[in-house]
Amino acid sequence: MSLPPIPPSLSDRLAYEFRDYGVLRHLWHNLGPVAPGVWRSNQPTAGRLRRLKARLGLRSVVNLRGARQSDPYYRLLSHACAVNGLPLIDVRLHARKAARAEEYLAVIAAFRAAERPFLMHCKSGADRAGMAATLYRLAIEGAPLEEARRELGWRYLHLRGSATGILDHTLDLYAARLARGPIGIEDWLRTEYDPAEATRGFAERRGR
Repeated sequence: MSLPPIPPSLSDRLAYEFRDYGVLRHLWHNLGPVAPGVWRSNQPTAGRLRRLKARLGLRSVVNLRGARQSDPYYRLLSHACAVNGLPLIDVRLHARKAARAEEYLAVIAAFRAAERPFLMHCKSGADRAGMAATLYRLAIEGAPLEEARRELGWRYLHLRGSATGILDHTLDLYAARLARGPIGIEDWLRTEYDPAEATRGFAERRGR
């Protein structure tokens, strides 16, 4: 018989609330549907997971912030999932730099492994969650790029003109490739995507 999860310490909770801005996420959830049985949001609390499990039938959680055992946000998240009986799948994306192809492909693999209904989340639910939701629509649903990339938009407070525009630029590179002929997002990531090229092109676009 497994032991119950150890509750986060008071210092963990204070760090989460004020250093990680968790206090802002108590009333603002940035929750939205991606596809049937797939949802996106900012980082949830144990109480919110309990309510989502009851309301949506939630069965697993995909964490886009990575498994950082030393960080209070992760200790609160892993405890929240454990007390609610929700398997947690950890992958890592970046909001302000071009991810490696393996990181994007790991996110897609996580979607295939997660039991639906599932929730994907990052910190604020705007940028990494938007890119991940776009990948879900492209790789799992086969949606057209222009439809899928609407997940990165004002509705979820994603700002293309900021440093997080690197995500939009990456999708622009994929769009340019599609203009020359069809290729699936996973094949493009495996064989043609170059994060260094994406970084250079984005810097040039911003005049830096």
